[in-house]
Amino acid sequence: MDNLLAVRARGITKCFADVVALDGVDLDVAQGQIHGLVGPNGAGKTTLLGLLLGLAVADEGRLDILGTQVGRALAAPDGVAGFVDGPGLYPSLSARQNLAALAALRGRDARTMAIEDALDQVGLTDVADERVRGFSLGMRQRLGLAAALLTRPRLLVLDEPSNGLDPAGKNHVHGVLTRLAAEGTAVVLSSHRMDDLTVLCSDVTILATGRVVFSGPLGKLAAENRDLDYRLVTSDPPAARELAAGTAGIAVDDDAASRQGAGTLVIRARTPALDELVVALVHAGIAVRELAPVVSPLEAAFLALTEQQEAGR
Repeated sequence: MDNLLAVRARGITKCFADVVALDGVDLDVAQGQIHGLVGPNGAGKTTLLGLLLGLAVADEGRLDILGTQVGRALAAPDGVAGFVDGPGLYPSLSARQNLAALAALRGRDARTMAIEDALDQVGLTDVADERVRGFSLGMRQRLGLAAALLTRPRLLVLDEPSNGLDPAGKNHVHGVLTRLAAEGTAVVLSSHRMDDLTVLCSDVTILATGRVVFSGPLGKLAAENRDLDYRLVTSDPPAARELAAGTAGIAVDDDAASRQGAGTLVIRARTPALDELVVALVHAGIAVRELAPVVSPLEAAFLALTEQQEAGR
């Protein structure tokens, strides 16, 4: 199975003076997978991304990238591209000139076709000749992604790529990442945007205080989570509330419901109890017009796991 892994990390530890940034981290990222990396500030995400990009080396442990063990030298492994803490760009150059300069620095021919294709993929063709100093944060993020695409990476490492993106820009980025994964590229994506991770990622790793507190499929994360709060809108709110209050495993939160708007219930439950309530509502002739988590299962699990980790320090 390891030959299908773009990233295989075992026991990775990294310290900065007395600060332990990573403490025995294991990580598997499959080829063709978009893998989310999440955690609170100071959890070690940036350090781990830096290791994947060759910007730092681990003090302990083994890291294999694209089937090759990473050595002790600071260098980006072949086939790896991306950025941490935002892309490095030349403000006085245009978007097109930035890509040409970056391609030349990497020892590759600055082919016009490749540059134009990268600009088109991230939706920057119309502003390709404008200077980067006038770009918004979101436009800079998209240009950084275009720069990474020039190398045709087999592993793409991105730190908060959705920062500053408007809906159109986010759609461009999501489309690019989805296409790359479908073509076999592995993507490691760090973000505080739980909605982006839920849409894009098949697996996630949650870091807290330098340690992995969860790693695996999103479905497993949701299944292992504690009770979730759900927003319920029906054709008969009073009758629905009575049924919910009488269903085992369900708690009705009237205070939260009052903040959601008239006719909306907020209930706390796990999936089996929620299924039982839906069946009861249907049998009672009450139409379910909306049933959705108040926060996503990923966000709820993230908060629960990181809070637990902080409490145990």
